[in-house]
Amino acid sequence: MFISNFKKAAIIMLALGFQLNSVIGQTVSRSQLAGQQNVITTAVPFLTISPDSRRAGMGDAGVASSGDANSVFWNAAALAFAKKDYGISISYAPWLRKLVPGISYNYISGYGKINKRSAIGGSFRFFSFGDINFTDDVGNPLGTFNPSEFAIDGCYSTQLSKKWALGVSLRFIHSNLAGTRNINGITPKAGNSGAGDLSFMYNGEKKIKVKGEKKKLNYTFGGMIQNLGAKITYSDKTSREFIPSNLKLGTAWTYDIDEFNSITGMFDINKLLVPTPQLKYLQNYKGTGDSTDPSTGYAIPDGYKKNDDPVITAALKSFSDAPGGFREELKEYNLSFGLEYIYAKQFMLRTGFYHETASKGNRKYLTFGFGLRYKVFGLDAAYLVPLVQRHPLQDQLRFTLLFDIGAFGDEPISGSAANKIERPMIGSLTSPFSLY
Repeated sequence: MFISNFKKAAIIMLALGFQLNSVIGQTVSRSQLAGQQNVITTAVPFLTISPDSRRAGMGDAGVASSGDANSVFWNAAALAFAKKDYGISISYAPWLRKLVPGISYNYISGYGKINKRSAIGGSFRFFSFGDINFTDDVGNPLGTFNPSEFAIDGCYSTQLSKKWALGVSLRFIHSNLAGTRNINGITPKAGNSGAGDLSFMYNGEKKIKVKGEKKKLNYTFGGMIQNLGAKITYSDKTSREFIPSNLKLGTAWTYDIDEFNSITGMFDINKLLVPTPQLKYLQNYKGTGDSTDPSTGYAIPDGYKKNDDPVITAALKSFSDAPGGFREELKEYNLSFGLEYIYAKQFMLRTGFYHETASKGNRKYLTFGFGLRYKVFGLDAAYLVPLVQRHPLQDQLRFTLLFDIGAFGDEPISGSAANKIERPMIGSLTSPFSLY
């Protein structure tokens, strides 16, 4: 029953970067676990998808990027340093368009400054899985359903000083994967959860000498604990799944080559703050210990242990709970790199690289993107190139429209540059520091 549905669900999960654990059914020693596939999985993985095309084109790095409408996702603290008063962003991605029709990821976000030091923001994310045809055991149709998930965010950020800012976000999560139809005597239900983010940003500037000329180097450090919240269930309270709580740390810098050209670089480290799957082993007939394979002498895996730890306890344990020890623990940190070239604050070219260890999901891909800015309007696009063959995200595209409402009252550039270019109206979206 539901073979085609499960196939579609499996493709979706693979595309989000969660692969099936492969040690079940093998006889392994505990010392071998560090080299085995042991992917951390959670419910509602759509919460980890990069929503906007600028950061998506830079290897999904962005926790230290500038304050704009998409900072509601990346780091709410950055909004306190935003140079414009208001901004709106709309993003769309036809997800897995090469494999499964009808799946899409949609995102809208915005922010507003309430004074020179503080800002508020909000966003709405909607992930649609497309239509699924349900059938009974003999193939009789039971109807069509469109599984979907969404999250609604609200955030507040404020400057603690001229260089430090703090941000707080709250989030409501809704996931409806099967509707309410009775399936083999079981009536599933939609899952709901609540979560929060706590973020910070340090915003600095330094003058450096290049060939005897002083140049400006802007740099930031950012970090956040994201999606820390209640477990979610689709049936009853005894079966609850962790949501993708994670820790992000990163840095970014911008170097002004001259008055028309600049370059931005970003680097992020990301780690899930949820339990690493722990194998349980087949017991011997006496029930006094593990059953072993006579040919190898190793214990025989028998599924995974259920983790009932509270969310905070599980998050703290996640730094040291890998069954393969410290060696496996290091593999749970994902790395993102991104570069952006900016001309006249109006044209951008981007590239990036994302790395995840093979035993933890094997997401390895290059990204490319471009951006355009004209007065109150901006357009970004991103393209993903997997480094793994037959990857479900092959040829993935993302698009973002930006509207910098606060740009209407900008003054023209003074000096010689005023005769060469028009002042960019969305400068806060082209630099990760908003200090131009």
